Amino acid sequence: MVWPFSSSSSSNKKSNDGDSPTGAAVTSALDTLEHASEDAKAFLTSTKQHLEHDISSAETAFKTAAKDLDLPPLPVPITIPASMEPYLIASAVFGVATSAVLFYKRNLRRIPSSAFLTPNLLKGKRVLKGKVTSVGDSDNFRFYHTPGGIWAGWGWLRHVPSGTKALKDQTLHIRLAGVDAPEGAHFGMPAQPFSTESLAWLRKELMGKTVTVQPYAKDRYERVVSMAWYPGFLPFLPKKNVSKELLKVGYGQIYRQAGFQYGGLLKEFEKIENKAKKSKIGIWSQENMVSAAEHKKQHLRGGE
Repeated sequence: MVWPFSSSSSSNKKSNDGDSPTGAAVTSALDTLEHASEDAKAFLTSTKQHLEHDISSAETAFKTAAKDLDLPPLPVPITIPASMEPYLIASAVFGVATSAVLFYKRNLRRIPSSAFLTPNLLKGKRVLKGKVTSVGDSDNFRFYHTPGGIWAGWGWLRHVPSGTKALKDQTLHIRLAGVDAPEGAHFGMPAQPFSTESLAWLRKELMGKTVTVQPYAKDRYERVVSMAWYPGFLPFLPKKNVSKELLKVGYGQIYRQAGFQYGGLLKEFEKIENKAKKSKIGIWSQENMVSAAEHKKQHLRGGE
């Protein structure tokens, strides 16, 4: 294929513009178009060769079957008409573009806030990777989604912003699934015993670390109820489930109110909680332990 302005027009541009930046840019663009034309022809030739090979193989198989089953032969050889070439190219380009878009949506598109979470991203169907930017309560934290991780440039080409202004509307508010931690003082409600220790523990374990979360639902505060995992002491060891670890150290209990999500881990949670109770660690060391749910009912209307 020859572009109508590729030869004579290109030479005219070179002679008229000389070595000017504009002339060089035009020449470069024309050269690029010519190379693109050659690439397209090579791609088309390769596609035709593959199709013709497949058709030849099919004809051979049909002839063998016709001979064995006494079927009539093919009326004429099967060929690819030249008029089909543009459609073959268009189909190939459309297939590649569609695959690229789907790959981007599933693996590389960043989810800045809970407003962008669709039903397909909830119910435990996806796992998201990102960085913990803040821990404001004993059972929830802020999560900055970094899709693709290091392979998408995070940490060396792209960086997680810092500061309240830069992070505004750019994080997911994660509520740990399956557990409830002691309530801190807020909305006129007094703090529960071990609320300070629980919050300090969660900050120590998660703050600034790269974690993975599995979203299940959004609660009435637009928090994303999720299972979360974080790296252990050594990177090659299995990641730790945050909800399990919270129960192990006695700084939380199983959440049994409306909207509970356990991700199939309820039996494990119960074993861990029972062990913490027997060991009387954390909140279970109290003589008359009041759950976070009961504490809210006592001090707030319609406690969560």
